[in-house]
Amino acid sequence: MKSIGLDTSGKMIVKGPQKAKGTLTVSGAKNAVLPIMGASLLTDDDIDLRNVPDLADVRTMIEILESAGKVIERFDDQLIIKSSGNINSEIPYEPVRKMRASFNVYGPLTLRNGYAKVALPGGCSIGARPVDFHLEGLKKLGIESTIEHGFVTSKLNNPNSFINISLPFPSVGATEHVLTTACLLEGVKTTITNCAIEPEVTDLVNFLNKMGAKITGGGTSILKIEGVKKLSGVKYTIIPDRIEAGTYIILGKLVGEKLTIKNVSAEHLNSLFSVFDNIGSPVDYDEKKREVKVSETLLNPLNSISMETAPFPGFPTDLQPQITTFLSLVPGRSTITETVFKSRFYHIDELNRMGAKIRVEDNTAIIEGVNKLSGAPVEATDLRAAAALLIAGLVAEGETIISNVDHIFRGYENIHEKLEQVGIELIYEK
Repeated sequence: MKSIGLDTSGKMIVKGPQKAKGTLTVSGAKNAVLPIMGASLLTDDDIDLRNVPDLADVRTMIEILESAGKVIERFDDQLIIKSSGNINSEIPYEPVRKMRASFNVYGPLTLRNGYAKVALPGGCSIGARPVDFHLEGLKKLGIESTIEHGFVTSKLNNPNSFINISLPFPSVGATEHVLTTACLLEGVKTTITNCAIEPEVTDLVNFLNKMGAKITGGGTSILKIEGVKKLSGVKYTIIPDRIEAGTYIILGKLVGEKLTIKNVSAEHLNSLFSVFDNIGSPVDYDEKKREVKVSETLLNPLNSISMETAPFPGFPTDLQPQITTFLSLVPGRSTITETVFKSRFYHIDELNRMGAKIRVEDNTAIIEGVNKLSGAPVEATDLRAAAALLIAGLVAEGETIISNVDHIFRGYENIHEKLEQVGIELIYEK
């Protein structure tokens, strides 16, 4: 397959229905590695990361770190981040506009040089996700911010010795940004409440502590940080990507034929497993091997369900479009209430083009199960919508052409090659 670029609008041609047979291995978590890469700015020592996925977003973060003065070496799933001796605190618009996670370099850069100038971030079109929570938390850490001409400029003041920050919402990005920045405020004790407790946040806590940070409360909604003078280089392995794993489990439930999915952390997917338990199709998970065996599910005897997305440990919004595809084929009426990104329903019009019967009322999708889906031209509006439409194309009768499919390469490493290895035929066109 040709090199994938985030800004292109390729097409994926899927002829269905197809079957997937063999083994898929889940890659490292995109949403874990990005903030960890950003935190590498807190030290001049070498950072050696393993299980790093080769994704468009990771390449964008590499570009940002190189703009800041880091030297990056890549060997398969290993990423080595080195210092060039100087840290540049001004990051240009072009790489930052591509994804929200890039903004998390703002606090660390401010600590390194006393100021930073970083473009306001972009990302997928799934609703407004302002950086207000980030800036409010950083202000309590002594970082004053000014927004002008699309850039945020900071200056560092002396913070208080004891800082309490209560996040208005358990935002993953804000939790990670404030947490990372607080680590290097020597002598300052910071308490952050109403934190996000997603596994990716816990992975960041573990990484920072291995660097020499003093953080307690990992995996809970209250984090306590005692700032240190210096952080050191480490070797660290990124957790598996729970959203990739969940996507392949949902795919396997529709088109699997003795499909095995390896490198799955069940403790990160309890909410998805509960959904399948409730609809009458339990997930076959081998705890010792950390793998799922899945085959096509008979949909007719399954139960419809009412569910909602929520911050972890609730059902992840990043699996909502994919489970919507699945429920569109389950008999009866199911509902999904989206509580995280309330406009995250752009995939529904496209699924309806394929024969689904779904309507949206306020922030709830009401799904009337149908017997089959039919191939059609559809458009992917964001990363997870692209995955949902790909799953729909694989189970549908006839040809589905997914335009703007390049969104999918932001979050699924080598998805074209991985699916080909389990017998799925896809045609990708620039």
